[in-house]
Amino acid sequence: MFNMVKIKQSPHRDSYWRKLCDRRLVTIYTREKPFKCELSNKRCSDSGSFIEHTKMHTEEKPFKCEVCNKRFSESGSLKKHTRTHTGEKPFHCEQCNKTFGQIGHLLTHTRTHTGEKPFQCEQCNKTFGQNSHLLTHMRIHTGEKPFKCEVCDKRFIKSDPLNNHMRIHTGEKPFKCEICDKRFSYSGSLNRHIGTHTGEKPFKCEVCNKGLSGCTSLKNHMRTHTGEKPFQCEQCNKMFRQSGSLLLHMRIHTGEKPFKCEVCDKMFAVCGSRTRHMRTHTGEKSYKCGICEKSFSRRGILTVHMKRHSRDKPFKVEACN
Repeated sequence: MFNMVKIKQSPHRDSYWRKLCDRRLVTIYTREKPFKCELSNKRCSDSGSFIEHTKMHTEEKPFKCEVCNKRFSESGSLKKHTRTHTGEKPFHCEQCNKTFGQIGHLLTHTRTHTGEKPFQCEQCNKTFGQNSHLLTHMRIHTGEKPFKCEVCDKRFIKSDPLNNHMRIHTGEKPFKCEICDKRFSYSGSLNRHIGTHTGEKPFKCEVCNKGLSGCTSLKNHMRTHTGEKPFQCEQCNKMFRQSGSLLLHMRIHTGEKPFKCEVCDKMFAVCGSRTRHMRTHTGEKSYKCGICEKSFSRRGILTVHMKRHSRDKPFKVEACN
């Protein structure tokens, strides 16, 4: 697992330094950490690291950055910090030549080459390449959701889903289509939209040969064949094929209406409902009849209108049959 480090033995090196180097090499290869902090239970491999660590508890920060005056309790922390100013990246990956500012980042990176996953979940035995990924995974078992939406109090396991969720409240749409300038809240929505321009549908259903623009779309489509509905409402036990459908349904029980009209402050449970409502303010009529060019604000009204041009007259008048 570890590459042996060759140390040039100097004939002038005294026995003390040889013993010290030998001791430190032993702790590197065995991962032995004999020095334990009584306050935080953190363990250190050598006395120097242990002494510097204890300064974290005393709030003593004797090491100062000469560039921005930020102070640190450990000299190593200051050394790492100064690289943010100098851009120095002294740690080099021998596989792909990528460089890093911290040795810990290099060690994490090398696992992408070796496939090593040393961090294991004690609940389900799943393994991870980074300890932080294991800690995040553990929240699935503990139910911990430390990231909270300040608007609707909804909680999340990770910060990224919270950031995505906040766009429901802010209306932010950072992802822009370069073809038609339409904007989207999520990258996945943009990718699906681009398929409407390119016509590309690389994901094919093996049952009906229908082409889909995305892997998720194919997965959701397959449930129309299998009848699978893996998402269940905990309130009324109703089942759904897609998680998004369940989330929309849950608002029936919670009464949540996160989409707000910026003109009249009316609230809506579904984004599409707010979009249709906004046309009452703007007067926009985006659905146009291809025969008489009359425009309508809703697709359903256009559909009814089109039947006047066709011979299809599904509505029977009782007075004259």
